[in-house]
Amino acid sequence: MPSQNLFNEWLASGEIILADGAMGTILHSRGISFNVCFDDLNLSQPTLITDIHRAYLEAGAQIIETNSFGANRYKLAEHGLEQRVAEINAAAVDLARQAITASDNDSLVAGSIGPLGVRLAPFGRVKPEQAYDAYYEQIEALIQAGADLLIFETQNDLYEIQEAIRAARAISDLPVIATLTFTRDDRTLLGDSPRRVAQVLVESGAQVIGANCSGGPAQLMRVLRQMRAAAPEARFSVMPNAGWPERVAGRIMYPATADYFADYAIQFCQAGASVVGGCCGTTPEHIANMRAAIDTADKPRLAPEPLLFKSTASPAGPSEHPPTELAARLASGQFVISVEMDPPRGFSTHKLLAGAHLLAEAGADVINVADSPMARMRMSPWAVCQLIQRDVGIESVLHFPTRGRNLLRVQGDLLAAHAVGVRNVFVVMGDPTAIGDYPDAMDNFDLVPSGLIKLIKQGFNTGVDHSGADIGEATSFFVGTALNLCSQDPERELRLLHKKIAAGADFILTQPVYLPDLASSFIDSYRERFGELPIPIIVGVLPLYSKGHVAFLHNEVPGILIPPQIQRRIEQAGDKAANVGVEIAVDLLAELRRSVQGAYIMPPFSRFDLAAEIIEGIRDVKPS
Repeated sequence: MPSQNLFNEWLASGEIILADGAMGTILHSRGISFNVCFDDLNLSQPTLITDIHRAYLEAGAQIIETNSFGANRYKLAEHGLEQRVAEINAAAVDLARQAITASDNDSLVAGSIGPLGVRLAPFGRVKPEQAYDAYYEQIEALIQAGADLLIFETQNDLYEIQEAIRAARAISDLPVIATLTFTRDDRTLLGDSPRRVAQVLVESGAQVIGANCSGGPAQLMRVLRQMRAAAPEARFSVMPNAGWPERVAGRIMYPATADYFADYAIQFCQAGASVVGGCCGTTPEHIANMRAAIDTADKPRLAPEPLLFKSTASPAGPSEHPPTELAARLASGQFVISVEMDPPRGFSTHKLLAGAHLLAEAGADVINVADSPMARMRMSPWAVCQLIQRDVGIESVLHFPTRGRNLLRVQGDLLAAHAVGVRNVFVVMGDPTAIGDYPDAMDNFDLVPSGLIKLIKQGFNTGVDHSGADIGEATSFFVGTALNLCSQDPERELRLLHKKIAAGADFILTQPVYLPDLASSFIDSYRERFGELPIPIIVGVLPLYSKGHVAFLHNEVPGILIPPQIQRRIEQAGDKAANVGVEIAVDLLAELRRSVQGAYIMPPFSRFDLAAEIIEGIRDVKPS
């Protein structure tokens, strides 16, 4: 009988170890209904099982998994077979061993152990000790029947797989492969990231860790790289599905071809995998092509490619989310157009979403959602952000004032925003409640904007809260800060901007600018004092609407200065003032475009049509 030491020798040698493919897919293709207990076929149709094992052995598999994926007391109870756990698992090992003996090679038998099919506390009614007992029962049967190693696969709960590994270690020192499955967002069903999965599995004592099932080879390549970055010294296993399944003419079909899997067999090993194989949808043909690719590779023992990054942050490490679309556009040097929208005063969002659709069609890149502008009661902005992103398909920026929030609410609101997919945030002080609907409302705050930027970028985005406690997973916020380019106290504005950039700000949104020379002078002053401005500016654009609008902005809104020549243009325009306001906005942007990387349009009186006209004008104008 092959010894489990052979598996350790293969690992130590750096040899690429090829496992088999799907069992359930082949059984279904041979007429077995999904309603049948596949594990009971070890007793009722043993020849069918050994035939499948032999097919994988002939394809070149070095590891044959037993037909025992669901052979635990909970899954078997669905078919009234919970009293036959030991018998079914023993038969599974015996059939795999028979196939190997008949093939006369040194392949190994891996006891396949899937999830229990029940939820563990605190997410279900099954206690951890009950899960431990169920796994112990199945593992004991597999080991007593002569399994060479154990593979825990398609697991989705870190609490559960830890109980499984603990049970295995209590019984024997057989090699353990522990793999979880991931959803389309590269998280487990309970939301754990590949990075956290890797860390927990290594700490649990699994000899080989990794991923199986999931979407397909491309997804598991991403997962593998993230896991390896978190645990660079670990050994890895990757066994993907043959892509996402589709139902065709009543049958479940998987799109990934055998040739495609052959290509990925080598790529997985180059990325650090020691064990490769297939899961749902894969067949002996997939394994045979993987075998041929491995055997004909220029370097049969492939060294892992260098890590592109290692986690140095504690404890969760840097975020694994891709950059936001806004971040990507700014990083690539694109001129970005953002438009501000105010949340509704009631709960109806029909008009707001209609405006957002108009702006998206006009060419806006992102929608900014204000938070209680002018300290007036409105719908929570992160709900609006989520609706816009979901229903309009355009990314949003959440305005996040510090005023009126203590540390508990600040952090809770940030986590809520991230959970609903809002990752661009614009940190501001916020309008004082004295000017709004509720002048006696609480106006306190625990953090100034630079402090909140620091909390987000140096805390949440590395996986810790304000007190340094682990939040489980790093956030991936892209953080904007406010700037007045035409401040009456430019020295103070320069110091504040430098402090915010040091705290980690990623981009700048400015107040409306009507004096481009003064704005350019401010940017030059920053360059002379602190060096080149390291983050992009998205300049504020508020199209003037009427003579009264001009008078209000110039006289009553701090930080806004409108020069006499612009005031005269609006006054002389009469009932055409709104159209002239659009022309002025486009002209100003043409002057500023060499100094800034985007326009932040604030439509007056929710005139989104005027914003759309400005967008069209901007797209046609070259920098002056």
